[in-house]
Formats: sequence, C-alpha cells, structure tokens
Amino acid sequence: MKARAPRLFYKTPLGKAYLGDSLEFLPEIATESINLILTSPPFALKRKKEYGNEDEDKYVDWFMSFAGHLKRVLKPEGSLVLDLGGSYMPGFPVRSIYMFELLVRLVRETGFYLAQEFYHYNPARLPAPAEWVNVRRIRVKDSVNVVWWLSKSQNPKADNRKVLRPYSDSMKTLLKNGYTAKLRPSGHDISEKFSRDNGGAIPPNLLELANTDSNSAYQKMCRARGLKVHPARFPAGFADFFIKFLTDEGDLVFDLFAGSNTTGFVAETLGRSWIASELSEEYLEGSLFRFDSFDVERIAPEKNHIRRRYVVTTYP
Repeated sequence: MKARAPRLFYKTPLGKAYLGDSLEFLPEIATESINLILTSPPFALKRKKEYGNEDEDKYVDWFMSFAGHLKRVLKPEGSLVLDLGGSYMPGFPVRSIYMFELLVRLVRETGFYLAQEFYHYNPARLPAPAEWVNVRRIRVKDSVNVVWWLSKSQNPKADNRKVLRPYSDSMKTLLKNGYTAKLRPSGHDISEKFSRDNGGAIPPNLLELANTDSNSAYQKMCRARGLKVHPARFPAGFADFFIKFLTDEGDLVFDLFAGSNTTGFVAETLGRSWIASELSEEYLEGSLFRFDSFDVERIAPEKNHIRRRYVVTTYP
C-alpha cells in the first residue's frame, strides 16, 4: 500500500483519526504526551496478504524504524502494548521466532523494559495451517498471540484493581464461610487476609478472548456500504483490558495501526482521549460505524467539515 502524508480524517469528542503513514505521523506527536500505545501491527507472514504485512525476514527491521519514535512520545510512566501473531517457516512445521527477536531489540537497542508478557488466547480461531494440523495431524491448533507489555521506565502506571475478575464459586464459598490461617504443605503461610473480599480475583496474564464478531454491526454496515471489512481485528475486550489496566480517565491512548479503530472506540467509551492513524482510507471509513453513539465530525480532504451520523444499534 502506497504511503501518504497524514491528514485528519475524523474526530470525536475525545479522539482524532488520521489517514496516512504512521511513520510520517509520529514526528508530529509531542514528546512525552502519550500514556499508552496499544496496537496490533500487521503480522510477519510468509504468505503475503492485502493488509500490508512485511515479509518475516524484513519485519523486525521494519518495526524498529518506529521504535525510537514510540519511546519518545510515551510519558515516563507510559506503556507500549504489542499484540503479535506467530507463524510457521515456509514449507516446514517449525515456528518463526520473529516476535522474540523484535522483543530483544526493543529492549536492548531502544531501551524499553519488558514489564510483563501476556498471551491472547482465542478459542474460536480455526485450525491452521491445515497441512500440519488437519491433514498430517502433527501440530495442534495455533490459538495464541504473544503480547509484549513494554514500558519506558521500570515502574509504569498500572493498577490491577481495575481489571479484577469475578471470584470462582469456591472462592465465594470461602469468603462466605471464612478461612482459618494455616501453613500450606508448600511452606507458604496463608494468613487470614486470604479471606478478605477484595472485590474480585486478580487476572492472569493469559487473556481468553474469543474473536467472534462475524455478525457485528461493524461488519454488517461495512458490507451494506460496499466497504472491505478489516481482516485482522482484535476483540474489544482486549483493548478494554489494557486501557483500564494501564490508564486513567482523561489519559491519552494511541494506536498507530488502527485498522477498524477498535482501540479508539473502546478508549472513547472509557473516557480516555485517543489518537489513531491508519494507512487505508477504506478501513478508516468503515471504522466510523463504531462511533454511532458519539458526535463524529468527518473532515473532508478540501478541509470542509461534514458532520456525519450512522445508525448502528450494536457494536462488536
């Protein structure tokens, strides 16, 4: 896809979406102005697809061209969250390690810290590649993306109390009946604080989020208007988790590979300011359907302001 100079495409009460090459857009962002960069870059794949993924052999170098800019625009307590899919080597049932090579370079060359690794598990993902999983039956279904939570400092802003999960039935019973402090066989001393109700369970770093929005309003409206549906959307729950975990209301979130702009939509819903950039005009046009309940102002190329509203009743 041909690079283009960035221009404002639409804006909402809390955010702005820009059309153009994010590598050209990044220098325009003020130093230390972003609280969270949350993005899913085009994955490194051997089989070329329409949405602009770099060849695996060039991928790490390609992404590193963004790295210095990303660190510069982050606030000292800010975070960079990357959702990356894995791939097999061409013709062989062995895995690429490009995502680990990228991680090492981001840490050693750019100076990011690995705050924590996460794994994004999609139980609805189809078996692939079919040759190794369905035909020869020598590999299992690949259902996990790696997610690198990187930070600019060793103590980034984060609060897991914002992303607590409902207690299990056994924990609810324990809270109801009480717990007597004792020494476990492992040697751990479990105090009476274990039975304190903290409002929910601390989540693990495995995020189970099915990506099953084939009948979503976004897709229906794209098809009705003859627009391509973005083929690699992450679920709204993914953005919801990290935006809540790593930011406060009023903070600024940035997605440099916005696609259908799930990040911007979730940020707007949660009361965060946001910036998004995307190279495809068609994908940005379709992303407008996510913002029906907000006042959206579409910015025409001639700089004339056209106010546009779409009737959408549900969101993915």
